[in-house]
Formats: sequence, structure tokens, C-alpha cells
Amino acid sequence: MRLDKFLKLSRLIKRRSVAKALCSQGWVEINGRTAKPGNNVKIGDIITLHMGDKTVRVKVKKLQQDVKKDEAPTMYEIVRV
Repeated sequence: MRLDKFLKLSRLIKRRSVAKALCSQGWVEINGRTAKPGNNVKIGDIITLHMGDKTVRVKVKKLQQDVKKDEAPTMYEIVRV
């Protein structure tokens, strides 16, 4: 699954266009490497989002194409730094 699509479906970022912009500007990493919007996300990957002075690190738990709002948080787990 594409990184920008995962960020939108998991509701870590509200819109796919915003997720794409963050990735293009280098504010998103997968497993410690700067990621582009089209990078593939796999189960077990660690995604780091740098948004201003806030950093969020999550581990991908599952990938789904159709996700309801209540199920979105089950796609990832927050990892402590």
C-alpha cells in the first residue's frame, strides 16, 4: 500500500493531498529513511511523522483497503521513542 494512502486511511493525516505534501517535503520517514508518497508500506514498518515541533512514531499493524472510522486506530500502534 502506498504511504500517502496508508496515512489517510489510518487517519493519521486528514487528507491524502496533505499526506503527499508532507512526504514530498521530507517530513515522513519509514524505518529511519526519508520516504516519498509512493513508497510501499508493509506490516511491521515504523513510520515517523515530523509535524512542526511534534514527532509521532507508529508501527504498522495491518493494511486494509476499506476502513471505517472506528477501525482506523487498529491499523497502527504508537511507539515510544
